[in-house]
Amino acid sequence: MSIIEKAASRIDKQRQAAAPVTPAAGAPADVSVEPVLDTAVALAPASGAQAAVDAAAFAPAAAPAAEAPAQPRSTPRKVELDLGRMRDLGMVTAAGGRTNLLEEFRIIKRPLLKRAFGERSAGANPANLIMVTSSLPGEGKTYCAINLAMSIAMELDHTVLLVDADVARPSVLRTLGLPAHRGLMDILLDDKLDLSDVMLRTNVDTLSILPAGTSTSRATELLASSSMSSMVLELANRYPDRVIIFDSPPLLLTSESRVLASHMGQIVVVVEAQTTTQHAVKEALQQLDGMNNVNLIYNKTRDIPGIEETYDYHYG
Repeated sequence: MSIIEKAASRIDKQRQAAAPVTPAAGAPADVSVEPVLDTAVALAPASGAQAAVDAAAFAPAAAPAAEAPAQPRSTPRKVELDLGRMRDLGMVTAAGGRTNLLEEFRIIKRPLLKRAFGERSAGANPANLIMVTSSLPGEGKTYCAINLAMSIAMELDHTVLLVDADVARPSVLRTLGLPAHRGLMDILLDDKLDLSDVMLRTNVDTLSILPAGTSTSRATELLASSSMSSMVLELANRYPDRVIIFDSPPLLLTSESRVLASHMGQIVVVVEAQTTTQHAVKEALQQLDGMNNVNLIYNKTRDIPGIEETYDYHYG
Protein backbone atom coordinates (compact mmCIF):
# COMPACT_ATOMS: atom_id res chain seq x y z
CA MET A 1 0.00 0.00 0.00
CA SER A 2 1.39 3.45 -0.93
CA ILE A 3 1.95 6.18 1.63
CA ILE A 4 -0.98 8.19 0.20
CA GLU A 5 -3.32 5.19 0.50
CA LYS A 6 -2.15 4.61 4.10
CA ALA A 7 -2.80 8.27 4.94
CA ALA A 8 -6.29 8.11 3.39
CA SER A 9 -7.10 4.94 5.37
CA ARG A 10 -5.98 6.63 8.57
CA ILE A 11 -8.23 9.63 7.88
CA ASP A 12 -11.27 7.34 7.30
CA LYS A 13 -10.66 5.64 10.64
CA GLN A 14 -10.38 9.00 12.38
CA ARG A 15 -13.67 10.10 10.84
CA GLN A 16 -15.45 6.93 11.92
CA ALA A 17 -14.11 7.20 15.48
CA ALA A 18 -15.04 10.85 15.84
CA ALA A 19 -18.12 11.57 17.97
CA PRO A 20 -21.02 13.20 16.14
CA VAL A 21 -21.16 16.94 16.56
CA THR A 22 -24.51 18.47 17.55
CA PRO A 23 -25.30 21.42 15.37
CA ALA A 24 -25.78 24.77 17.03
CA ALA A 25 -29.29 26.04 17.51
CA GLY A 26 -30.72 27.42 14.32
CA ALA A 27 -27.99 25.89 12.17
CA PRO A 28 -28.98 23.68 9.20
CA ALA A 29 -29.12 20.01 10.16
CA ASP A 30 -26.67 18.90 7.45
CA VAL A 31 -23.79 21.11 8.68
CA SER A 32 -21.05 19.13 10.45
CA VAL A 33 -17.48 19.83 11.56
CA GLU A 34 -14.84 17.49 10.18
CA PRO A 35 -11.04 17.65 10.37
CA VAL A 36 -9.73 19.30 7.21
CA LEU A 37 -7.03 16.81 6.20
CA ASP A 38 -7.66 16.22 2.52
CA THR A 39 -5.27 18.95 1.45
CA ALA A 40 -2.56 17.56 3.72
CA VAL A 41 -2.98 14.13 2.12
CA ALA A 42 -2.63 15.61 -1.35
CA LEU A 43 0.65 17.31 -0.31
CA ALA A 44 2.07 14.30 1.54
CA PRO A 45 5.67 13.54 0.55
CA ALA A 46 6.36 10.40 -1.47
CA SER A 47 9.25 9.27 0.74
CA GLY A 48 11.01 9.96 4.04
CA ALA A 49 9.93 9.77 7.64
CA GLN A 50 6.42 11.17 7.95
CA ALA A 51 6.84 12.35 11.54
CA ALA A 52 9.91 14.37 10.67
CA VAL A 53 8.15 15.98 7.72
CA ASP A 54 5.11 16.85 9.77
CA ALA A 55 7.25 18.38 12.50
CA ALA A 56 9.19 20.45 9.99
CA ALA A 57 6.01 21.58 8.23
CA PHE A 58 4.43 22.99 11.37
CA ALA A 59 7.60 24.29 13.05
CA PRO A 60 7.62 28.07 13.61
CA ALA A 61 9.53 30.06 10.99
CA ALA A 62 13.10 30.85 11.97
CA ALA A 63 13.74 34.45 12.96
CA PRO A 64 15.63 36.42 10.31
CA ALA A 65 19.37 36.60 10.95
CA ALA A 66 20.47 39.80 12.60
CA GLU A 67 22.13 42.18 10.17
CA ALA A 68 25.87 42.34 10.68
CA PRO A 69 26.97 45.69 12.07
CA ALA A 70 28.73 47.97 9.62
CA GLN A 71 32.50 47.71 9.85
CA PRO A 72 33.98 50.98 11.10
CA ARG A 73 36.61 52.72 9.00
CA SER A 74 40.09 52.04 10.27
CA THR A 75 41.91 54.96 11.85
CA PRO A 76 45.26 55.95 10.34
CA ARG A 77 48.28 54.21 11.85
CA LYS A 78 50.61 56.42 13.86
CA VAL A 79 54.38 56.48 13.37
CA GLU A 80 57.05 58.23 15.39
CA LEU A 81 59.42 60.61 13.63
CA ASP A 82 62.83 60.77 15.28
CA LEU A 83 63.03 64.56 15.41
CA GLY A 84 66.48 64.51 16.98
CA ARG A 85 67.81 62.38 14.11
CA MET A 86 66.13 64.68 11.59
CA ARG A 87 67.74 67.72 13.18
CA ASP A 88 71.15 66.03 13.07
CA LEU A 89 70.62 65.32 9.36
CA GLY A 90 70.03 69.03 8.76
CA MET A 91 66.24 68.95 8.42
CA VAL A 92 63.66 71.45 9.61
CA THR A 93 62.15 70.63 13.01
CA ALA A 94 60.19 72.81 15.42
CA ALA A 95 62.60 71.87 18.22
CA GLY A 96 65.69 72.77 16.21
CA GLY A 97 65.69 76.45 17.14
CA ARG A 98 66.02 79.39 14.78
CA THR A 99 68.41 78.28 12.06
CA ASN A 100 69.27 79.51 8.57
CA LEU A 101 67.57 76.44 7.13
CA LEU A 102 64.36 77.19 9.00
CA GLU A 103 64.39 80.78 7.76
CA GLU A 104 65.06 79.68 4.19
CA PHE A 105 62.01 77.45 4.11
CA ARG A 106 59.92 80.16 5.74
CA ILE A 107 60.79 82.31 2.73
CA ILE A 108 60.11 79.46 0.29
CA LYS A 109 56.73 78.44 1.70
CA ARG A 110 55.14 81.88 1.99
CA PRO A 111 54.26 82.48 -1.71
CA LEU A 112 53.24 78.81 -2.05
CA LEU A 113 50.78 79.17 0.82
CA LYS A 114 49.48 82.45 -0.54
CA ARG A 115 48.60 80.80 -3.84
CA ALA A 116 47.37 77.61 -2.18
CA PHE A 117 44.56 79.45 -0.40
CA GLY A 118 44.04 82.33 -2.80
CA GLU A 119 41.24 82.70 -5.30
CA ARG A 120 41.17 79.84 -7.81
CA SER A 121 40.67 80.45 -11.52
CA ALA A 122 37.81 78.62 -13.21
CA GLY A 123 38.91 75.13 -14.28
CA ALA A 124 42.30 75.38 -12.53
CA ASN A 125 43.66 72.55 -10.40
CA PRO A 126 43.50 73.13 -6.63
CA ALA A 127 46.55 75.20 -5.70
CA ASN A 128 47.03 73.35 -2.41
CA LEU A 129 48.30 70.38 -4.46
CA ILE A 130 52.06 71.08 -4.70
CA MET A 131 54.50 68.81 -6.55
CA VAL A 132 58.23 68.88 -5.74
CA THR A 133 60.43 67.47 -8.51
CA SER A 134 63.81 67.90 -10.22
CA SER A 135 65.42 67.37 -13.60
CA LEU A 136 67.59 64.44 -12.52
CA PRO A 137 68.11 62.25 -9.43
CA GLY A 138 70.31 63.47 -6.58
CA GLU A 139 69.36 67.14 -6.70
CA GLY A 140 67.67 67.06 -3.29
CA LYS A 141 63.97 66.99 -4.20
CA THR A 142 62.99 64.55 -1.39
CA TYR A 143 65.01 66.54 1.13
CA CYS A 144 63.26 69.74 0.00
CA ALA A 145 59.82 68.08 0.00
CA ILE A 146 60.27 66.89 3.60
CA ASN A 147 61.62 70.24 4.79
CA LEU A 148 58.83 72.13 3.03
CA ALA A 149 56.24 69.85 4.64
CA MET A 150 57.84 70.22 8.08
CA SER A 151 57.94 74.01 7.70
CA ILE A 152 54.28 74.23 6.69
CA ALA A 153 53.39 71.90 9.59
CA MET A 154 54.69 74.62 11.93
CA GLU A 155 51.97 77.00 10.69
CA LEU A 156 49.15 77.71 13.14
CA ASP A 157 46.38 77.51 10.55
CA HIS A 158 47.41 74.66 8.22
CA THR A 159 47.95 70.91 8.18
CA VAL A 160 50.15 68.99 5.74
CA LEU A 161 49.96 65.65 3.96
CA LEU A 162 53.31 64.51 2.50
CA VAL A 163 52.78 62.05 -0.37
CA ASP A 164 55.65 59.89 -1.64
CA ALA A 165 54.73 59.82 -5.32
CA ASP A 166 58.17 58.70 -6.53
CA VAL A 167 56.67 55.24 -6.96
CA ALA A 168 59.65 53.78 -8.87
CA ARG A 169 62.20 54.76 -6.19
CA PRO A 170 60.31 55.80 -3.04
CA SER A 171 62.54 57.51 -0.50
CA VAL A 172 60.43 59.58 1.91
CA LEU A 173 60.00 56.81 4.51
CA ARG A 174 63.60 55.68 4.14
CA THR A 175 64.89 59.23 4.61
CA LEU A 176 62.76 59.56 7.74
CA GLY A 177 64.02 56.22 9.09
CA LEU A 178 60.63 54.50 8.78
CA PRO A 179 59.80 51.02 7.39
CA ALA A 180 57.85 50.54 4.17
CA HIS A 181 54.04 50.63 4.29
CA ARG A 182 51.12 50.29 1.89
CA GLY A 183 50.21 53.55 0.20
CA LEU A 184 49.34 55.42 -2.98
CA MET A 185 49.71 52.57 -5.47
CA ASP A 186 47.74 50.18 -3.24
CA ILE A 187 44.75 52.54 -3.19
CA LEU A 188 44.79 52.82 -6.98
CA LEU A 189 45.12 49.03 -7.39
CA ASP A 190 42.47 48.05 -4.82
CA ASP A 191 39.22 50.04 -4.79
CA LYS A 192 38.29 48.46 -1.43
CA LEU A 193 41.05 50.39 0.31
CA ASP A 194 40.36 53.80 1.81
CA LEU A 195 42.87 56.58 2.41
CA SER A 196 42.57 55.95 6.15
CA ASP A 197 43.76 52.38 5.59
CA VAL A 198 47.19 53.51 4.35
CA MET A 199 47.72 57.04 5.67
CA LEU A 200 50.25 57.45 8.49
CA ARG A 201 49.75 59.94 11.29
CA THR A 202 52.92 61.23 12.93
CA ASN A 203 53.95 62.61 16.29
CA VAL A 204 53.91 66.02 14.58
CA ASP A 205 50.18 66.57 14.98
CA THR A 206 49.78 68.67 11.84
CA LEU A 207 51.74 66.29 9.56
CA SER A 208 50.56 63.03 7.95
CA ILE A 209 52.30 60.84 5.35
CA LEU A 210 50.96 58.82 2.43
CA PRO A 211 53.66 56.29 1.38
CA ALA A 212 54.27 55.25 -2.22
CA GLY A 213 53.14 51.68 -1.53
CA THR A 214 53.52 48.61 -3.72
CA SER A 215 55.75 48.93 -6.80
CA THR A 216 53.97 48.24 -10.09
CA SER A 217 54.84 48.43 -13.79
CA ARG A 218 51.47 50.14 -14.40
CA ALA A 219 52.36 53.21 -12.33
CA THR A 220 52.03 55.72 -15.18
CA GLU A 221 48.61 54.43 -16.21
CA LEU A 222 47.40 54.38 -12.60
CA LEU A 223 48.55 57.97 -12.02
CA ALA A 224 46.74 59.01 -15.22
CA SER A 225 43.50 57.21 -14.25
CA SER A 226 40.19 58.72 -13.21
CA SER A 227 40.70 57.06 -9.81
CA MET A 228 43.81 59.17 -9.29
CA SER A 229 41.95 62.32 -10.38
CA SER A 230 39.17 61.58 -7.90
CA MET A 231 41.64 60.85 -5.13
CA VAL A 232 43.68 64.05 -5.50
CA LEU A 233 40.48 66.12 -5.60
CA GLU A 234 39.33 64.41 -2.42
CA LEU A 235 42.70 65.12 -0.80
CA ALA A 236 42.54 68.76 -1.88
CA ASN A 237 38.97 69.38 -0.74
CA ARG A 238 38.45 67.15 2.31
CA TYR A 239 40.01 69.66 4.73
CA PRO A 240 40.01 73.39 3.94
CA ASP A 241 43.30 74.01 5.80
CA ARG A 242 45.34 71.18 4.25
CA VAL A 243 48.37 71.44 1.95
CA ILE A 244 49.39 68.30 0.04
CA ILE A 245 53.07 67.99 -0.91
CA PHE A 246 53.91 65.36 -3.57
CA ASP A 247 57.51 64.11 -3.81
CA SER A 248 57.62 63.35 -7.54
CA PRO A 249 60.03 61.36 -9.72
CA PRO A 250 62.60 63.37 -11.73
CA LEU A 251 61.16 64.94 -14.88
CA LEU A 252 63.80 63.67 -17.34
CA LEU A 253 63.82 60.02 -16.27
CA THR A 254 60.21 58.88 -16.02
CA SER A 255 56.81 59.54 -17.52
CA GLU A 256 55.14 59.41 -14.09
CA SER A 257 56.23 62.95 -13.16
CA ARG A 258 54.61 64.50 -16.26
CA VAL A 259 51.36 62.66 -15.61
CA LEU A 260 51.44 63.65 -11.94
CA ALA A 261 52.06 67.28 -12.88
CA SER A 262 48.76 67.35 -14.78
CA HIS A 263 46.90 67.02 -11.46
CA MET A 264 48.86 69.72 -9.62
CA GLY A 265 48.05 73.32 -8.81
CA GLN A 266 51.70 74.31 -8.16
CA ILE A 267 55.02 72.78 -9.17
CA VAL A 268 58.42 73.28 -7.53
CA VAL A 269 61.53 72.22 -9.48
CA VAL A 270 64.67 71.68 -7.41
CA VAL A 271 67.91 72.62 -9.20
CA GLU A 272 71.29 71.57 -7.79
CA ALA A 273 73.75 74.47 -7.84
CA GLN A 274 76.97 74.07 -9.86
CA THR A 275 75.89 70.59 -10.97
CA THR A 276 72.65 70.62 -12.97
CA THR A 277 73.29 71.98 -16.45
CA GLN A 278 71.29 74.79 -17.97
CA HIS A 279 70.32 72.42 -20.78
CA ALA A 280 68.83 69.92 -18.29
CA VAL A 281 66.84 72.65 -16.55
CA LYS A 282 65.43 73.95 -19.85
CA GLU A 283 64.54 70.45 -20.97
CA ALA A 284 62.81 69.74 -17.67
CA LEU A 285 60.82 72.96 -17.87
CA GLN A 286 59.74 72.04 -21.40
CA GLN A 287 58.10 68.95 -19.90
CA LEU A 288 55.94 71.37 -17.90
CA ASP A 289 55.11 73.64 -20.83
CA GLY A 290 51.64 75.12 -20.51
CA MET A 291 51.42 74.55 -16.76
CA ASN A 292 51.03 77.52 -14.46
CA ASN A 293 52.77 78.25 -11.17
CA VAL A 294 56.11 76.55 -11.89
CA ASN A 295 58.75 77.60 -9.35
CA LEU A 296 62.46 76.90 -8.80
CA ILE A 297 64.46 76.09 -5.67
CA TYR A 298 68.20 76.57 -6.14
CA ASN A 299 69.69 73.93 -3.87
CA LYS A 300 73.16 73.26 -2.40
CA THR A 301 74.59 76.72 -3.09
CA ARG A 302 78.05 77.60 -1.85
CA ASP A 303 78.93 80.71 0.11
CA ILE A 304 79.26 83.85 -1.97
CA PRO A 305 82.28 86.02 -1.04
CA GLY A 306 81.35 89.37 0.49
CA ILE A 307 77.98 88.23 1.81
CA GLU A 308 77.82 87.32 5.50
CA GLU A 309 74.82 85.00 5.30
CA THR A 310 73.64 83.10 2.29
CA TYR A 311 70.65 80.83 1.93
CA ASP A 312 71.20 77.36 0.57
CA TYR A 313 67.72 77.39 -0.95
CA HIS A 314 66.42 80.06 -3.23
CA TYR A 315 62.92 80.59 -4.56
CA GLY A 316 62.27 82.05 -7.95
